[in-house]
Amino acid sequence: MLSLAAPLSDTSLASLTACGSVLRTVAAAGEGISRAALAEATNLSRMTLAQRLSALQAAGLVREEGSAVPSGGRPTRLLGLDPGAGVLLTADMGETHMRLAVTDLAPAVLIQELVPFSIADGPEAAMERLAMGFGRLLADLDGRRFVAAVGLSLPAPVDHRLGRVYGPSILTGWDDFPLGDWLRERYDAPVAAENDVNLLAIFEHRRLPERPDDFLFVKMGTGIGSGIVANGRLQRGARGASGDIGHMQFLEPGAPLCRCGKIGCFEARAAGWALARDLRAQGLEARDARDVIAHVEAGRPEALALVRAAGAAAGEALGHVVAVLNPERIVIGGTLARAGEVLLRPIRETVARRCLPLAVRDLTITAALPVPEASLIGAAHCARELALSSAGADPFLARYRQWLEAA
Repeated sequence: MLSLAAPLSDTSLASLTACGSVLRTVAAAGEGISRAALAEATNLSRMTLAQRLSALQAAGLVREEGSAVPSGGRPTRLLGLDPGAGVLLTADMGETHMRLAVTDLAPAVLIQELVPFSIADGPEAAMERLAMGFGRLLADLDGRRFVAAVGLSLPAPVDHRLGRVYGPSILTGWDDFPLGDWLRERYDAPVAAENDVNLLAIFEHRRLPERPDDFLFVKMGTGIGSGIVANGRLQRGARGASGDIGHMQFLEPGAPLCRCGKIGCFEARAAGWALARDLRAQGLEARDARDVIAHVEAGRPEALALVRAAGAAAGEALGHVVAVLNPERIVIGGTLARAGEVLLRPIRETVARRCLPLAVRDLTITAALPVPEASLIGAAHCARELALSSAGADPFLARYRQWLEAA
């Protein structure tokens, strides 16, 4: 929770609105930044920088970190964003439940709740339920909280600029509803609405110690999708549809019908729903990816053979992706990743066989460790980045100043 050492003067409040570039640069540094590096990055004089840092520190937005770096003389303490200066509201929308959380600006989860809802009730009813849940969570935290931004994870194709879902998905009837506008109006804060796989990609990329510049996350569960990080940044494409590898088509005799209505999609060969379909055809009971994994864990040969074939199909699809993007690391997540090497080995073997040696020389393919809050934390990262971006930092400070004045 934000704690000010003393009430801010009118001068300090007024000067906050000029501090956008400094705040943005401190926030982007992540691990902390020295005053010398900050001066170089912002091109501000030593005196001007000192004044703006003083205002930001007095407002509780920036603090000195415990770590220090050598400076040729005495150690220089690093500056960082104070995680307690505000909160991020994040929601992960599922098929029958929404997971809600309030995080600090680190972001770390402060409190969370699982809320049942029905997609069939429509998007506005779901948003009202979400807002009530956020209200409960905020009430359970001590003191007033400044809402810096809202992050929304959606199991559907998303136009991130408009905050709307499009196309075939489980969110039937939600197309074109202005989710982003609804939340912006409710919370007077920027809203980052993203496809859930993109947010999982952000989470997985951020938690890797080496943080590779070129990275691919693939979710293999009921459906299949991917999130692409290139040159260290999430790649959404022109309208947010990049990474939809589940609907890459492999036309061959007897190619299966996909649930999207097309023939021969990768998903129709290797997604959880497709493997469950094939198990039922062999006389085994299976409804979804979880049932498939239960059969794998029980050692049923039919399920093991199907998951190996799914891995080979994934290797074919990823071979094309590797040839185009040349990632350094691929992480496989989702329910089917629980099959471990049964799934991963044929992926690696097929990718290696299909790609040129240079493309796979440094490539590592691993499984993700499941984290229930992964989408929430990915959404929080995305929301924080939006709020403190080059376009967002000045409006952030204007809202923060109003919030302080209302205290």
